[in-house]
Amino acid sequence: MRRILLSACALLPALALASPFDGTWKTDVSTMKVTGKADTFSVLNGMYSCSSCDPAINIKADGKDQPVTGHAYYDTVAVVVLSPSSVQIINKQAGKQIFGVIYSVSTDGKTLTGKFTDYTGSQVATGSFTETRRTPGPAGANGVSGSWQPNPLTSANDTTLTVAYQMTNDSFSMHWNGQSYNAKFDGKEYPVVGDPGKTTVILKKINPNTVQETDHRLGKVTDDIHLAAAADGKTLQVTDHDMIHDQITTYTMTKQQ
Repeated sequence: MRRILLSACALLPALALASPFDGTWKTDVSTMKVTGKADTFSVLNGMYSCSSCDPAINIKADGKDQPVTGHAYYDTVAVVVLSPSSVQIINKQAGKQIFGVIYSVSTDGKTLTGKFTDYTGSQVATGSFTETRRTPGPAGANGVSGSWQPNPLTSANDTTLTVAYQMTNDSFSMHWNGQSYNAKFDGKEYPVVGDPGKTTVILKKINPNTVQETDHRLGKVTDDIHLAAAADGKTLQVTDHDMIHDQITTYTMTKQQ
């Protein structure tokens, strides 16, 4: 979830340059849908394993920072067992916390609730979500263990949900929480400035109301994002295909200004 603001367009009257993308947008969490592969992890016998992570993770669940490799946003993971039915996971990059989530499972074991804190931007982004159990975890494992079908966000602060875009005839720009790009429609990769994961993007204009964004990290295509603005410029339909985890998230954004 991240995309936002404006780069200046000069010389021509503002009205002539207006695009339905131009402005600040907020995600309507009630419209979100998630399909695709399950999230699969377990905490058992003092170890945390995540087979749906890429690369897979298998470390001690002792609350200490454990080194991992091959991940764009973090190089250590700490897993804190809070109770038989809840754990906290803390990701750090070069000693700085990047992301944290607390997982807890319902009494009947069917629903996983996650509360996250995202430090990748200039302001702290927070929110919560649920996941629905697909398969149980191994015998004796912490209750959060197993395979889980991701569900939409249940809540999030404005920092998480708000983004700004602007489009000209030959370029597209985004600002989200201190991260930004200004990319031309020329098939080249452009950096997301301020992103600790060093994401690059390729932008393609399908038509004046539709843009395709392809994200890259660590030499891989990570996301294929389809942005379709309504003709009246009031709503924006987003389809984000997470290529690494093979999950598709769709949602509607509404223009704020």
